Amino acid sequence: MMQAQADSVDVVGTGFTVLDRIYANGDFAAEALGGSCGNVLVSLAMLHRQVAPMLSLGCDDIGEQLIHEFRLAGALTSYIYKCEGRRSPVLRQELDTLSGQHSFSFTCRETSEEFPRFEPIGFEEVQSATSALGGCTIFYADRLSPTILRAMEWAHAAGAIVFFEPSDIESELFEEALALTTILKYSADRLGPEIDGQVASSATVAIVTFGADGLEIRHGYERIWSAAIPASHITDTCGSGDMVSVGIIDWLLARADRQQGALGIHDLVQGVVAGQRLAAVNCEFAGARGIFRHHDVAFIRSVLAQSYRDY
Repeated sequence: MMQAQADSVDVVGTGFTVLDRIYANGDFAAEALGGSCGNVLVSLAMLHRQVAPMLSLGCDDIGEQLIHEFRLAGALTSYIYKCEGRRSPVLRQELDTLSGQHSFSFTCRETSEEFPRFEPIGFEEVQSATSALGGCTIFYADRLSPTILRAMEWAHAAGAIVFFEPSDIESELFEEALALTTILKYSADRLGPEIDGQVASSATVAIVTFGADGLEIRHGYERIWSAAIPASHITDTCGSGDMVSVGIIDWLLARADRQQGALGIHDLVQGVVAGQRLAAVNCEFAGARGIFRHHDVAFIRSVLAQSYRDY
């Protein structure tokens, strides 16, 4: 597949991208690109969106494996940088397919060695990606650092929709990031008590997740509840939140008025329902992107399209 030019990129994204080392029911099952940012970006690329990951990896076999998976999906890999002296990140996932439960660890199962962790992109690397940041429709991040904040600023200034999905909060940077964020997606249990009030007083549209119950779309103090769509059966819930994000971003890219100021709380419901349906079907398979391994793009598109029709 030919790679997109920077000035026509749909999504530039940066954040938690790792090699997932998956053990199912106690046995080694697979290795695959993972992490929230990795899952979201590679899934959008497989949906034929023009995606440019902006990452810093090691000069090692794992880094090459991650880049290869992005390239196979059709992503633009020009902004993935390999750094001498750095090791690419790895995360172990333990899955019980009977219960659908999973856990994560940063230690090797066989050796108990600590795996290398995610490191954010550097300032020089952000600087060299300014053409992509200035030409993207959506900027996605799931981590925050001074360098990621700088990238967010450039994308926002160029008119991109900023989709920010933090797993934790760096207090000294969050206020600045919130002012740049168009859509903020976060867990009620993990971050709600810490940031609910601050988010409500901002201009950001928030998607607040409540696990298996569903999620709430918020703008100021306006609320819309969207109950979770049940899966026919559950094999693995890993990646459910990522699939919701994929559905929302894909829906945003399909809109004719895809601009920062054109997005209202009621508009977003259709995209949310599309993502929830994708997440429900994905739970039927093992792995964060199981639906993509078992079905083609036409089937996945039909899942998303049915979400539009059913709402």
